[in-house]
Amino acid sequence: MNALADEAARQLEAAARAARAAAADLARAPRPAKDLALREAARAICDAGPAILAANEADLAAAPDLSAAFKDRLTLTPARIEAMARGLKEVAELPDPVGRTLSEWTRPNGLVIRRIAQPIGVIGMVFESRPNVAADAAALCLKSGNAVILRGGRESLRSVAAIHAAMASGLRAAGLPEAAVQVAQTADRGFVGAMLRAAGLIDLIIPRGGKGLVTRVMEEARVPVLAHAEGLCHTYIHGAADPAMARSILLNAKLRRTGVCGATETLLIDAAIAPGLLPVLVADLREKGCEFRADDRARAICPDLPAAAEGDFATEWLDSVLSVAVVDGVASALAHIRRYGSEHTEAIVTEDAEAAAEFLNGLASAVGIWNASTQFCDGGEFGFGAEIGIATGRLHARGPVGLEQLCTYRYHMIGSGQVRP
Repeated sequence: MNALADEAARQLEAAARAARAAAADLARAPRPAKDLALREAARAICDAGPAILAANEADLAAAPDLSAAFKDRLTLTPARIEAMARGLKEVAELPDPVGRTLSEWTRPNGLVIRRIAQPIGVIGMVFESRPNVAADAAALCLKSGNAVILRGGRESLRSVAAIHAAMASGLRAAGLPEAAVQVAQTADRGFVGAMLRAAGLIDLIIPRGGKGLVTRVMEEARVPVLAHAEGLCHTYIHGAADPAMARSILLNAKLRRTGVCGATETLLIDAAIAPGLLPVLVADLREKGCEFRADDRARAICPDLPAAAEGDFATEWLDSVLSVAVVDGVASALAHIRRYGSEHTEAIVTEDAEAAAEFLNGLASAVGIWNASTQFCDGGEFGFGAEIGIATGRLHARGPVGLEQLCTYRYHMIGSGQVRP
């Protein structure tokens, strides 16, 4: 290990030990204290709006060669700051997930057994570019009784630090330990490596970012990981779709914000309606600056569409680019999604309820949507107040990661004098 890596490891260990002590206090904190911290943090974010925007402008100025999509993810605006504050207040209004009785049963010997929700402990959150993730993660971890160590991308260090200052203000106002929410003070990649090796100090790592980040975390972690896969989302326009609805949904699903994980990356359209509807859809999107990568069947209808290259249908564009394929019904659409998708979010547009049920029940994806934009795949839209990723793995929570997904459980056994024979 070089000197920089050694220093990053020392910083991480100090932060993790402080977080573990804070987590013990936070796990016992009453709901009023946690809610007060969130409301005060929301107020502090609003008050610090100009400072946060100035920090964000400095981040943007320090990285002038960003792609348009990356710049959009990094950029904060007054509306986005207001949304961060609103998210904190919404989380404060949600029920406290800690201490809930998840289930209860009585054994033949009279013992009553209860499964009780409890915090996980110390969470390490590794994320890229989007500074608002710092506020979302801090809010959800605080309310669920977990301490969190945040490590944002190097491009967002100033913005994240300014947001963290507001979160720390809220913790102080509520008398909760400031070490419950910490931010890496370095852009050194060694800090991430130290987080991934911190078994016994960090209980769970949550990566939120591109495929490269998630792959690195999955390969190097010695700590359990709640994986967030890339958002290779599909919108399937079924033969019984309402054309006007299809046009509106696709335009929003692709172009509302191209750099979010819920953005549609592939259009699937039934062959029965493609000759009449596909040229209209292409014209709608092209007018807004969208580019295309199309299969042979789509190009037979719209010859001016660029041909899809090998791998295009497996690409998360995060930009104004849409892959297009013509399919033969629900089974064909599902087969395409199974082959190329990332099990994130898929939508079907149709007036046929049986076709919608076949599609939704045939998905392995975390979220299936009928007659709405894939961009609704967001924790706030689910009523979770916020989210810190869309979990897609087969062996853990799936869908938006909110308060309930940041809790584990323990058991209580209540007897009346029983002894085991």
